[in-house]
Amino acid sequence: MSIWWSLHLRREAASVPLARRLLIGTMETAGVDPDVSYDLSVALSEACANAVEHGGGTVANETSGGYRVTAYLDGEKCRIEVADSGPGFPALRGRAALRRASDDSESGRGLCLIHELADHVHVVNRPGRGGAVVSFDKILKWRTGTPLLAV
Repeated sequence: MSIWWSLHLRREAASVPLARRLLIGTMETAGVDPDVSYDLSVALSEACANAVEHGGGTVANETSGGYRVTAYLDGEKCRIEVADSGPGFPALRGRAALRRASDDSESGRGLCLIHELADHVHVVNRPGRGGAVVSFDKILKWRTGTPLLAV
């Protein structure tokens, strides 16, 4: 079974739960184990929140400040990509820098949390186009008796 969808969302806080609910609904319908669905939905929420907070264009070009979420459920794996049009991540030798947030900080834990919840994480800046892409995947587990698993 393969399912994929893609959304183009405005950089507004209300877009984050919309993407999360769509992912959870898709995985529930497909018969994915609820624990796996939860992990991926939290990781997606973190990636979307980062795009909302940091993924905008310049003030003069704010209308292009949306972001795109794409999810692929293909066989035994789910892959999610969140792409924005912001300045990108500060690079450290070609990879996004993962810094541990201080204990009293109110932000800065999103990428670290995504790394903990997903099996593979890839973070890149888009050269020439601007913005960043956060992609992550996780091996799926299925509920017993899932009717769509045999499709």
